[in-house]
Amino acid sequence: MTTPYDVPYMERTRLYYEAQGYTTPYHWAHHDDTPFSQLTKSLPQSRVGLVTTAMPDTEQGRAERKLYSTPSRPVPDSMFTLGLSWHDTVTHTRDVGSFLPIEALLTIESEGGIGSLASHYQSVPTAYSQRQTIEEDAPAIVDLMNKDEVDVAILVPL
Repeated sequence: MTTPYDVPYMERTRLYYEAQGYTTPYHWAHHDDTPFSQLTKSLPQSRVGLVTTAMPDTEQGRAERKLYSTPSRPVPDSMFTLGLSWHDTVTHTRDVGSFLPIEALLTIESEGGIGSLASHYQSVPTAYSQRQTIEEDAPAIVDLMNKDEVDVAILVPL
């Protein structure tokens, strides 16, 4: 049964991809093996990193959709989310903590639930190119998180 809040995401993605001029229909990524690893440390001993698809709310972040590594402190008051797809009749992006939970993680850190929050969070644009995601963005994020000595990452797509 369809409700007013249903988001036909897959169909909307197919149509968007087609509207960009691609002649081959979009193929969703599929992995037979889950590319995740078991934690080697408990969360109270782990450094946690964040990855979001929202861009920094800066002149450059508004103009150029690319990978950004931004200091986690101070917590940003806003992020640039225009041009991204979400069901804007039932949600909004004014509450940065709902998709970039830095303040919540700092509270959890102060209570001993995680070892620490990484000094940077990563913004990576939503890309319809699996090649770009696999060959460029993912390795760059891993490198940035290794520099920040991240043990576990939280992925928060918008």
